[in-house]
Amino acid sequence: MKIFKLTIIILSLTYLLSGCGGYKKVDQRQMPDGASAKARKNVEEGRGTSIGSLIKRRGGGSFEFSSANPLWRASLETLDFLPMTTVDYSGGMIITDWYSDESNQNKSIKITIRFVSNEIDANSLKIIIHERVCSTRQNCTVNLLTKSKIREELNSVILRKAALFEKTKKK
Repeated sequence: MKIFKLTIIILSLTYLLSGCGGYKKVDQRQMPDGASAKARKNVEEGRGTSIGSLIKRRGGGSFEFSSANPLWRASLETLDFLPMTTVDYSGGMIITDWYSDESNQNKSIKITIRFVSNEIDANSLKIIIHERVCSTRQNCTVNLLTKSKIREELNSVILRKAALFEKTKKK
C-alpha cells in the first residue's frame, strides 16, 4: 500500500512539473552584460517597467517642484515662525498649528492657506483664519474670522514676496 501511494505521488509530481515548461537553452552572447543593460532590455521587450513609465501612465498631471512656485515659497517664508501641522504641495494647502503670543495666552489663531492657482494674483490664495478664545484650559470657543486685518496683511505680504521671487527668477 505504501509503495502504491509513493508511486502515485511521484507520478503526480512528474505530471505537474512537466507542465511548467522545459529548460530553455540560452546563448550568452545574446544576453546583455550588467544589471542596467538587463533592465533596459527587459523594459524594451515589455517584461519590466521603469519609474518614468509608471509616472507617465498615471496621468495625474505635471507638478513642478515646490521651490519653483513663487507663491508657495513666499507663503512658507511668511509663515516660517509658526508651527505647521500640514504642508502639502500637491494638495495646495498649508495649515499652521494654534499659535498665541506671550501678550495674550488666552487667544490663539490657526491659519489655513489654500492655493487656488499658481498665478501671482489676489484670487490665487484663500486664507482662512480661526481664532480660539479660552476662558479656562478646557473651556474654549473657536470662531472663523471673516473680516480680519491679519488675513489682509498676510495676503499682501505673500503676494509681494511672490512677485519679488518671480522677478528675480526671470533675471
